[in-house]
Amino acid sequence: MSRTRRAPSPASAVTSSPWILVGAGVVVMVVLLVVALGAVRGRRTFPAQGPTDPAMSLPGLPVAPATSPAVTGGAPGAASRPVAPGLSPRSTVLPARPTPAASTGSPRGDVRPAPPAPPSPPPPAPRSAVTGRYGVVNTFDGGFIGEVLLVNTGRSAHGWAVRLTFPRGRLVTAWVEGAEQGPFGFDGRVFTYRSGVDLGAGASVPVRFHFEQTGTTRPDGCTVDGVSCAGL
Repeated sequence: MSRTRRAPSPASAVTSSPWILVGAGVVVMVVLLVVALGAVRGRRTFPAQGPTDPAMSLPGLPVAPATSPAVTGGAPGAASRPVAPGLSPRSTVLPARPTPAASTGSPRGDVRPAPPAPPSPPPPAPRSAVTGRYGVVNTFDGGFIGEVLLVNTGRSAHGWAVRLTFPRGRLVTAWVEGAEQGPFGFDGRVFTYRSGVDLGAGASVPVRFHFEQTGTTRPDGCTVDGVSCAGL
């Protein structure tokens, strides 16, 4: 009986040659890779335009208009300067700042009225018509006798008051020569004598006084009705 040779089956051929399976797998992977690349190129991952939602869109920045040389008066090709707020393109003067309200310590800034001016001082009293001249009648050891000659230069009778100031001393006596006497006093430095009767218009009368231990015959001050005496 003769032996017949049997043809190999496809399964046995594949089993005996494993490189066939490897080559088939590589071909399949290449095909799948080409298909995937074509699909990716056929569609876009991100939209070509920006968001269509108005709420999500960002406002554009304002673009300052270019200033022509005819408007600014500058040379052609000169760089345009930024326009400050509140200025027109033709203006180069800054706007004046508002004057702040006067601060009075109030949180609302209310302006309070100025305090009233102080009253003006009263006018000085009119100058007396009776004037005086100081003189020394006699001097002796330890003292002297002096006088103030009073003259009424007015057109009517006037009363008068004599005031003398010495650094120290003692008053012995005082009198009005040839007229009615008036009250007088001395406190150790200031001697005063007031008229007993008014002095007539154009009339004159001497007030005399005897002082001791004054150290001088010249008083520190002599006034008649507040006006300095002559003769000092």
